[in-house]
Amino acid sequence: MTTPDAVIVTGASTGIGKAMVDNFAANGIRVFAAVRDLTTVDEHALVTPVRLDVTSAQEALDAADLVRGALGPDTRLRGIVNNAGIAVGGPLEFLDLDDLRRQLEVNVVGQLAVTQAFLPLLREHGKGRIVFTSSIGGRVAAPFIGPYAASKHALNGMAESLRRELKPWGIGVSVLAPATVSTPIWDKAGADIDEIEGKLPAKALELYGEAITAMRSISADARHSGIPASKVAEAAHHAVFARRAKAEYLVGTEAKMIATASNVLPFRTFDKAVRKQMFGS
Repeated sequence: MTTPDAVIVTGASTGIGKAMVDNFAANGIRVFAAVRDLTTVDEHALVTPVRLDVTSAQEALDAADLVRGALGPDTRLRGIVNNAGIAVGGPLEFLDLDDLRRQLEVNVVGQLAVTQAFLPLLREHGKGRIVFTSSIGGRVAAPFIGPYAASKHALNGMAESLRRELKPWGIGVSVLAPATVSTPIWDKAGADIDEIEGKLPAKALELYGEAITAMRSISADARHSGIPASKVAEAAHHAVFARRAKAEYLVGTEAKMIATASNVLPFRTFDKAVRKQMFGS
């Protein structure tokens, strides 16, 4: 099946990334689904799995070569959708610095590596778009997700610079900023918190034990309280194909409310509201 446009989506095996692949394919778009495990991609006439670990610049270049060879003469790459990412949490006072480095390597450095590798292909389209899956955490840094929030703040800054750098060539850059999204990632959140807790020294548990317990409860509820991943996928589709894409997509009511509150409330008032929402006091 031949279509004039194609997109590459990273982190495409589950959750938001899979929803993006499904959305693009349902709209007749050729999709290259970039994953670390090729067996996680469902068979579809318009979907081609591509092996890619975003922390490897060489794998990004190899993936770009594979996509170039697979496009054919009648299809060009319209969009790079940088969706791959991880979330590292825990109190910053006791954070293992290697965990912070891993967080930034995946969520920031890896995103640029993929973008650099695929930009030459995107330039050939003439109407190319680059999309980054960020988060409302890129605006508002909640407690105990400092590494994740730092990565998303950095990602937003990088996207803003890139948007202005590429404007002379008509290449657009957008970020997607949802709040809580209902995805399978929350199914293992409890185990992730257990792992964080298990690595903390006794002093950390003495200081932050109650907060960690509260985070466990919040994570347990998130799978059911978040917006569907399909909403983020719809925003990604708009960012790639709309005539006038937005620089930032606040996806869902929760994200819009948090962004508005952070803009209008004094920081002391907003900090108090965040703490009350998370910990009830």
